[in-house]
Amino acid sequence: MDDMRLGLLLNAISPSIGGVLVRGEKGTAKTTTVRALSALLPQVVTVPGCRFSCDPAAPDATCPDGPHAGGEGDARPARMVELPVGASEDRLVGALDIERALGEGVKAFEPGLLAAAHRGVLYVDEVNLLGDHLVDSLLDAAATGSSSVEREGVSVRHASRFLLVGTMNPEEGELRPQLLDRFGLTVEVAASRETEERVEVVRRRLAYDEDPAAFAAKWAAEEDALRERIAAARALLPDVRLGDGALRRIAAVCAGFEVDGMRADIVTARTATALAAWAGRTDVTTADVRQAALLSLPHRRRRNPFDAPGLDEDKLDEILNSFEDEEPDPEPEGPDDDGPDGGGPDGGGQQPPQDGPATDGAPDVPQQRQEPSETGADSETGSREAPDAPEGAPATGEAPEAPAVAASAPFRTRRLDVPGLGEGADGRRSRARTAHGRTTGSRRPRGTLSRLHLAATVQAAAPHQRARGRSGPGLVVRRDDLREAVREGREGNLVLFVVDASGSMAARKRMSAVKGAVLSLLLDAYQRRDKIGMITFRGAGAEVALPPTSSVDAGAARLEKLPTGGRTPLAAGLLRAHEVLRVERLRDPSRRPLVVVVTDGRATGGLEPLARAARAARLLAGEGTASVVVDCEQGPVRLGLAAGLGRELRGPVVTLDELRADSISALVHTVRTTHTRRAA
Repeated sequence: MDDMRLGLLLNAISPSIGGVLVRGEKGTAKTTTVRALSALLPQVVTVPGCRFSCDPAAPDATCPDGPHAGGEGDARPARMVELPVGASEDRLVGALDIERALGEGVKAFEPGLLAAAHRGVLYVDEVNLLGDHLVDSLLDAAATGSSSVEREGVSVRHASRFLLVGTMNPEEGELRPQLLDRFGLTVEVAASRETEERVEVVRRRLAYDEDPAAFAAKWAAEEDALRERIAAARALLPDVRLGDGALRRIAAVCAGFEVDGMRADIVTARTATALAAWAGRTDVTTADVRQAALLSLPHRRRRNPFDAPGLDEDKLDEILNSFEDEEPDPEPEGPDDDGPDGGGPDGGGQQPPQDGPATDGAPDVPQQRQEPSETGADSETGSREAPDAPEGAPATGEAPEAPAVAASAPFRTRRLDVPGLGEGADGRRSRARTAHGRTTGSRRPRGTLSRLHLAATVQAAAPHQRARGRSGPGLVVRRDDLREAVREGREGNLVLFVVDASGSMAARKRMSAVKGAVLSLLLDAYQRRDKIGMITFRGAGAEVALPPTSSVDAGAARLEKLPTGGRTPLAAGLLRAHEVLRVERLRDPSRRPLVVVVTDGRATGGLEPLARAARAARLLAGEGTASVVVDCEQGPVRLGLAAGLGRELRGPVVTLDELRADSISALVHTVRTTHTRRAA
């Protein structure tokens, strides 16, 4: 956990670094470690009675509780404000105080979490699952240092500068790029594989459970020492000199890794300065620049869409070594004997981690065998497989499995959405009634009122004021007058891929194009905040290659290793899709599915394989499942079987070329079905 501790401590020393994103597997104490940070932060002095934590030495001129005259302030501990993943936008940014507005006839603003986090820490657990509506508000506040609210006749702006800390499990999906860039540093954590360390973790946890007070007292002295060292580093920070040599190293490293924009250079410079202060020095060394780059650049370098963040340390050393002859590093000036390598109790600030991710670029691609000929009949089946037998013909043998091939370059796809109006989770694919979006009307509340339509409520209550004996400025409102807003936005769907991996798809160039198309659709699903699942069918049946998940990069990894060969059990693939959707409807009934069948339409194995596939397709269509068929048939001889499958599924059929967003071919954007489940 050294990298995580160091990243948090550096932000405690220099909050201008911009926070920390902690990526790691479940059960690694990410949340526990972050929550311990607030106890180490210096106290905050605020204007008495100010709900927005204004500094009496420099009060916010736009503070809704102002103006403040300055003077003495109240000292309190720094706040650790947690933003729940399921929070509403009003809870985050604040909103009109409805009770006072209707009862007293005054405009009163109720602060949100962004106000509470000012001059403290805003912590988001599972930040990768945060809704887009919250991400947008968070981005705005992080970029400007203030929060602006314009709604229901209220116009409020207040300061909101905070240390942003997020934790996430990459297996549950990646983070939106715009928000990822707002984190100053990123660290990877994993559970120790050393037996003695794991034993010590369990021993300490059991000791805490037995007597929390005694456990805290045991470590109080070390915690006090750490708090004092943070205060000393903060005091030293203004005196740290970032020389031209260090600046050139930082600029060369950022340019060498082709990061976008200049934020990486600034964050790396601030981090290197904080590292020097943490080590008790007033000059930044090459070791500080190296450590700062390892913390600030992995999530900013240019990489393929589904590559994990990482940095090539050999390349980093090569860039830094090119400056060896320019100017020597200054000699250390401050005390640096607190840890094994002079960087403090955790060794941070001197030696970079040696066991972190060191990947740069695309993952290794399996060795490809010699391309087979793709002329004539072999172009449809591959040179190492027998042609598919006609429907009803006896089996003549099983085609061997072909090794996995790499996907072709991904491209931007056309949007395929589910028809009708859903009520699923916020996303960017299909039209839906959502808690966020444009207001399209009002209705009586169903259950607890969550989204008040103020104008409609006033309009319903206004005709009855005289009869209700209104005498003051407030409005006399009864429950029957309340109206909630009906809003329309877009939802995320469950995109279930049913991929033909049989011998008829095994021609290498052809399978590469198919994988490229599926990879492009996966990337589109990632951008539209969908859940995805993948079913492959080949040989004797179908299997769930990826259960429905939010981790789109997991789908890309499974796709890369997908082998091909064998018969084409199309009916088995469709029936397995039906079973997966049945279970998912029980788990998440509001998330509507979209089935994407990637095939050439062929079906082999058993009696009447095409007829059985047609019956399975009608089963999906009969339940109102929206589907689209991606026709992968190529070559001079085409049977057109995918078109027949599309008719049975009651969905459109598109070719690989028509799937491209820049294709000139006509394509219906909405997947049309005649049996669409009507939204409740």
